Amino acid sequence: MTLAVHGLGIGGLVRDVTFGIARGERVGLIGESGSGKSLTALSIMGLLPEELAASGSVKLDGRELLGAPEKELSRLRGNEMSMVFQEPMTALNPAMRVGAQVAEPMRIHRKVRKDPEALLASVGLPGVARAYPHQLSGGQRQRVVLAIALANDPKLLICDEPTTALDVTVQAQILELILDGVRERECALLFITHDLAVVASVCERVLVMLDGEIVEAGTTRDVLTAPQHEYTKKLLAASDLEASR
Repeated sequence: MTLAVHGLGIGGLVRDVTFGIARGERVGLIGESGSGKSLTALSIMGLLPEELAASGSVKLDGRELLGAPEKELSRLRGNEMSMVFQEPMTALNPAMRVGAQVAEPMRIHRKVRKDPEALLASVGLPGVARAYPHQLSGGQRQRVVLAIALANDPKLLICDEPTTALDVTVQAQILELILDGVRERECALLFITHDLAVVASVCERVLVMLDGEIVEAGTTRDVLTAPQHEYTKKLLAASDLEASR
């Protein structure tokens, strides 16, 4: 198991969350805003705000992350585990060319250097290595962030609402790039979203979160075609998927 989360609790906001993701597996974590999805992701990455403490266990390839020294977590972040956030400008340095930003995680972690221009081309951005983030569209910036996240071939990729702010066409392109990147590297994917249609197109399994707890879990097909929990039924009824069934 690449990622094993057991009994995760975060300051009373997340309670007894348990799940695992195997190598190459794509798992969706869905729920409304404030349900605890992002806090769960931040706890895995060791990026919780100082005022929040996590309990339980979070293991990456058998190594305990909760309580690990910051030096060890820094070595893992951007190397063995990476995260793509909803707003790419929060992850990009506005004063730094995007090619240099793609190269930075390889330099920091002393990995065999790949060509930043080739990495950018792999996410559909040839010839932009010398551009600054403000010169790119929102969809292009998210592609840059994805290239950075995949640069060191992570074992775990976490995507937190990466397409919410994008139009439908660009959203579909980004989702395809995420799938391609995950498949090529056989890395585990935790995909956080409130959009059931996105989960249906990306994920093999789905976890449904409500008020800090996992209330339903199963294969994407089972959960979306025969939901058991009332909250999941409510989400499905309000989604585009229900209209197409």
